[in-house]
Amino acid sequence: MLNEFFTQRIKRGLVRRLNNLKIARLAKRVARQSPAPSGAPVVFFKASTGIDDLSWNSGFHLLASWALRLKGIPVAYFACHSGMSHCVLGTNRDNVRISPPCASCIYQSKTLYAGSNDFSRSGQRATEVASTSTVRWFNFEQDVQLAGAIEHLSLPDLMKYEWQNIPLGSLCLPGLRWILRIHHLNDDQPTRYLLREYILSAWNVAQNFSKFLDETNPRAVVVFNGQFYPEAIARYIAQGRGIRVITHEVGLQPATAFFTDGEATAYPIHIPDEFELNEEQNAKLDAYLAKRFQGDFTMAGIKFWADMKGLDETFLQKAAGFKQIVPIFTNVIFDTSQPHANTVFADMFDWLDLALDVIRQHPETLFVIRAHPDELRVRKSSRETVEGWVSSRGVDREPNVVFVSPRETLSSYELIQRSKFVMVYNSTIGLEASILEAAVLCAGKARFTQYPTVFFPQTVEEVRGKMKEFLDAETIQVPAEFKRNARRFLYYQLFKTSLPFGDFLEPSVRTTQTRLKSFALEQLLPESSKAIEAIFDGLLRNGDFLLRE
Repeated sequence: MLNEFFTQRIKRGLVRRLNNLKIARLAKRVARQSPAPSGAPVVFFKASTGIDDLSWNSGFHLLASWALRLKGIPVAYFACHSGMSHCVLGTNRDNVRISPPCASCIYQSKTLYAGSNDFSRSGQRATEVASTSTVRWFNFEQDVQLAGAIEHLSLPDLMKYEWQNIPLGSLCLPGLRWILRIHHLNDDQPTRYLLREYILSAWNVAQNFSKFLDETNPRAVVVFNGQFYPEAIARYIAQGRGIRVITHEVGLQPATAFFTDGEATAYPIHIPDEFELNEEQNAKLDAYLAKRFQGDFTMAGIKFWADMKGLDETFLQKAAGFKQIVPIFTNVIFDTSQPHANTVFADMFDWLDLALDVIRQHPETLFVIRAHPDELRVRKSSRETVEGWVSSRGVDREPNVVFVSPRETLSSYELIQRSKFVMVYNSTIGLEASILEAAVLCAGKARFTQYPTVFFPQTVEEVRGKMKEFLDAETIQVPAEFKRNARRFLYYQLFKTSLPFGDFLEPSVRTTQTRLKSFALEQLLPESSKAIEAIFDGLLRNGDFLLRE
């Protein structure tokens, strides 16, 4: 096992080295072959999209910027050069005072921007540099006055802290929860220390980025999903000046990206009222769903439920003793979708507590609580889990509850087909359950709740009431529009908003990372790539970042 670990590490290092040589070589070719720049630049902000390798989002960032430059659109990169005392990806959860691995991160970033003009120390303004790309590196300098003001604050005070009318505390929270892998933060010394350092670093980003915007006067700013504090600050500062901010995330299909004027983790999609799937589009969606229902899919390079199993005889025998089955699908509590989801309940566990109260009042119903498989993802394991909640509340002792751990590969879709109704917080499986014509009771704002796809009560008591109503009802009438809208929404997610980068990128040794394929630079032109065409339309013509069919 140890030998295999070191073999993989050596292989990953070699692949990274070869990939970086290819990146640097292509970056210099882009610099040579790009025409003279014209017009206001597009700013690409980089601080949270990888440390020691090419992440998928770094790949999208790089390729989109190269495509613009090849068309003479000036690009101004704003990149971290030890610009934060503690960054999100560089935080060590077990020892928060350990400094981030800046040397490796800077090396990776400098590889990406090979051939770009560095005006960090030149004294020139970005608009005065005759190149299609310039890069501004920002360093960290602590604000002594701010440091003194927050030194002795409690965690609740830090969480809501504002400095010069910027809500630094709340902008830092999603990244803090994500890296600590918990939602309910402990008011202890390590957590307070880390949040203080994030606040100080966020303020440093704000000051440097404000100066950068003065120098560049860009037409738009492009950032990674906008949830981690460096990007959240950049987005806040730019939008305060009336500058368009585009966020991007990994798309729903393999090797795809999602770009939007809104918040990428909220996944805003505008579907025209008159849009209906035609025969070909329906067949395309059905082919995807057929594979999905068998567990054959990946998300962000991770394959879940590769060996999905049907409901076994033990489960079926237990279920036979109950009047009805209600599955409850949960989420990962620290995920960056959760700040959007928590509109009715304070958080997912608040919802589960309510559900447990109702569960205990309905012994005739078998409730199946399913933990999300991502709770135990390697290098991303949650520290606040549904399994922990089950144990702390004694849920596993309830005779009408079956808990399915994230380690189990039981078929959620077979479970849905046997259910009276389905309960979700904001999980995508709620959308799929609607497509399967199940009644879905949703408790958190989800990507798909922007359209009528599920039952989504707007208060805690309405959720409780609807749950009891469904449990007592002989039948549940599901509006026909739920299935229609669910199919339309999923089709848009899969085939309109997921921009394909598979001609340029492929999974690396670690599938959550990527590497460049070999391709001609001409393939990055909008007339040669549907993904680049959609990005150009969105960035330069205020379009919707959708693929043309």
